[in-house]
Amino acid sequence: MTKVQPFALAIALATLTIGAASAFSALDVISKQDQAAAVRAALTQSAKSAVGKLGVVDGFLGDAEVKIPLPGKLQKADKLLRVLGLGQKADDLITSMNRAAEAAVPEAKTLLVDSIRQMTVTDVAGVLTGGPDAATQFFKRTTSAKLTERFLPIVHKTTAKVDLAQRYNDLGSQLAQYKLIDSKDANIDNYVAQKALDGLFLMMAKEEASIRSNPLGQASSLLQKVFGALGH
Repeated sequence: MTKVQPFALAIALATLTIGAASAFSALDVISKQDQAAAVRAALTQSAKSAVGKLGVVDGFLGDAEVKIPLPGKLQKADKLLRVLGLGQKADDLITSMNRAAEAAVPEAKTLLVDSIRQMTVTDVAGVLTGGPDAATQFFKRTTSAKLTERFLPIVHKTTAKVDLAQRYNDLGSQLAQYKLIDSKDANIDNYVAQKALDGLFLMMAKEEASIRSNPLGQASSLLQKVFGALGH
């Protein structure tokens, strides 16, 4: 192993320290009010973008990145289901699950906006100086439980129309017992609600990444100024 010279190590550490200090000093010259306004604007933009993309027909079903598949190992049993003559029912269930998610996601908008309004100074600082998905993680912490509660009745209204969904729920505990699915996915509505959340947060994270990586490409001058300062 190559031995690192103390002087070279000191220089490397100093460079990192100066770089970090530079980023913080660039933010320090921007008022706390502007920082908070920029973070709220970024969160609002990512939330509206995600809801707009997913809360429409084929928002989930037509996007391979977020499309909800059959739960657990049932995905791998898809060919067997078709051999048993259950192919159409499996397709109906997949379509129903994705339509349920598409119907539920618009309900997220109000809760997400409320969460943004309730942000503290600490929350704002955490989003600005946190990791590349710090804003998305903020939403996860503050809205996941309430979003699940809001999603479930909407999801159930759609999945209840599909015969295989009821059969799945009836067999859920047995499927979990034989490790064909996770116990948390033993109910189809819970499974779909969680997948809807996963898709929503994934889209938010992508929008957040776009803002952070290209702040100067944003329409808002405030986003350009504040998030641009993080790169200096």
